[in-house]
Amino acid sequence: MKRALITGVTGQDGAYLAALLLEKGYEVHGLVRRSSSADVIDAKLRWLKIQNDVRFIDGNLLDLSSLIRTMRDVQPDEVYNLGAQSFVKSSWTQPLLTGQVTGLGAANVLEAVRLDAPQARFYQASSSEMYGLIQEPVQSETTPFYPRSPYAVAKVFAHYMTVNYRESFGLHASNGILFNHESPVRGIEFVTRKVTDGVARIKLGQQKELRLGNIDAKRDWGHSKDFVRAMWLMLQQDVADDYVIATGRTTTVRDMCRIAFDHVGLNIDEHLVIDPALFRPAEVDVLLGNPAKAHARFGWKADISLEAMIHEMVEADLKRVKQQIG
Repeated sequence: MKRALITGVTGQDGAYLAALLLEKGYEVHGLVRRSSSADVIDAKLRWLKIQNDVRFIDGNLLDLSSLIRTMRDVQPDEVYNLGAQSFVKSSWTQPLLTGQVTGLGAANVLEAVRLDAPQARFYQASSSEMYGLIQEPVQSETTPFYPRSPYAVAKVFAHYMTVNYRESFGLHASNGILFNHESPVRGIEFVTRKVTDGVARIKLGQQKELRLGNIDAKRDWGHSKDFVRAMWLMLQQDVADDYVIATGRTTTVRDMCRIAFDHVGLNIDEHLVIDPALFRPAEVDVLLGNPAKAHARFGWKADISLEAMIHEMVEADLKRVKQQIG
């Protein structure tokens, strides 16, 4: 039985990845930091009904000793570093924390792998936000990075540390440059989930409007379930490498909203309000990924459409809101 260690196991991708690995017969260990919200920390795993199947380990990306101890105890075959301060907006108000957790945290995991689990295959969750002020209309593995947020800067550091550990110490370490990916367990602070939750509440009479910032920004949105499959496939390759994971289709926030409103028979123009206070200090206007390398190397492509994903998210939020209002 293969053993996998996932940092960020209680997040969206961690939960879907754990579910995938459990289906494949893995023994799944998840690193969990001590938190005052411990009673709700496994909510995403509970949604997928796997909360009792993951073996939790206390640890923290900022505590190298806890990571070394974890590697020594688990002796994982695969390590997936998904843990991060991953909300872009918060990175402007918490830039140092974001740099420590998202950037140095990844370096700590790499060092722990090098010292106590050098045989393990390592995956680093890189981000399309690293492209920022895009240097090419379609972004691939060779497109230069131009990060536009403290979060993106931290991700660039983690990305190149992964490359450096691969080249310096011979680790099987790969970066997945993942474009936006969502699901019913996406955090409420992210725009897609804010939209689907808001649409559900408006439909059920719990609120009247949905307030958003820049709805003309364009994103390449896929489903987390598709994207974690790509993570696993990367670590099954004989040679480690870096891959863009994307759908190859870009859509405005406005059109994504329209899909959600149309699904429940509501007129978007009667409920959507633009709030200047919600604009980013430095916007990333367009992201569009080219996943050709991943498709050529290991046959990956996105199977779930944006429309199907948004419909699934709206239905999940309608169910949640109905439960809340009794």
